[in-house]
Amino acid sequence: MFDTLLPYLLAGIPVGGQYALIAVGYTMVYGILRLINFAHGDIFTAAGFFMVYLSAALPPLLSIPLTILLTVALGFVVERVAYKPLRSAPRMSIMISAIGVSYLLQNLMWYLTGGLARQYPVLAGLSDTIRIGSATTKVVTIVTPVLTLGLVIALVMLIKKTKIGMAMRAVSVDFETSQLMGIKINNVISFTFIIGSAMAAIGSTLYFTNYTAVTPTVGAMPGLKAFVAAVFGGIGSIPGAMIGALIIGISENLIKAAGLTAFSDAFTFALLIVVLLVRPTGLFGEKTTEKV
Repeated sequence: MFDTLLPYLLAGIPVGGQYALIAVGYTMVYGILRLINFAHGDIFTAAGFFMVYLSAALPPLLSIPLTILLTVALGFVVERVAYKPLRSAPRMSIMISAIGVSYLLQNLMWYLTGGLARQYPVLAGLSDTIRIGSATTKVVTIVTPVLTLGLVIALVMLIKKTKIGMAMRAVSVDFETSQLMGIKINNVISFTFIIGSAMAAIGSTLYFTNYTAVTPTVGAMPGLKAFVAAVFGGIGSIPGAMIGALIIGISENLIKAAGLTAFSDAFTFALLIVVLLVRPTGLFGEKTTEKV
């Protein structure tokens, strides 16, 4: 029985880790702006295309960091162009802008790539095959949870122990008061988008090592599942996003092991409905009270 489940467990753990890296971007932006950045999945996709084209001319040791830098630059530009001018606008206006940016990035990628699937490069080391027990898997299966845990711990330490982290926590609690206290709101928000985009780029590298076809819309489903993971774990909580993502990744693959592959995606969104009904704040979310 265990030998049958082992390959699915090994597949679920890295998928959960990759969802977690995307979910961090959602949860950080929401924690500060109360905004669901619908373009985040498309930034994840753009990172895949950056790597495809850079690796054609450069070795992986250069193309991977350049991919992260370009993805960070894209996230920064999106924030400055699409969200910053709407800082004082109603929340619905910013959400509509986020949806518009998502479709703009998708159509731009369709135009630039011709809509054809591009093959992600083989990364020596990550793509190598290893054997664990009775199952065969890639090295990325082991690297993903370790790297994800390390990045999440580093990010939590950044938020808890550094000056910029203190500013981020202050802005998430009270936007207007933080501004009155001299915190540079625009810098804090831009830094949040930079961190989220960098995490998406790293998640993209790990994800496409397993799923090698890069298309303009490939980030839509991982992005949605990462959003569900962020809500499930408690949106605004970074450890919660990681735990929620791991639960979703493993559960999806166990459903496939049961022969219900067609329902693996449906499970994720059914879980979202259940969580919103039973515990709207998620596993680690804090209850908030609004003053009147």
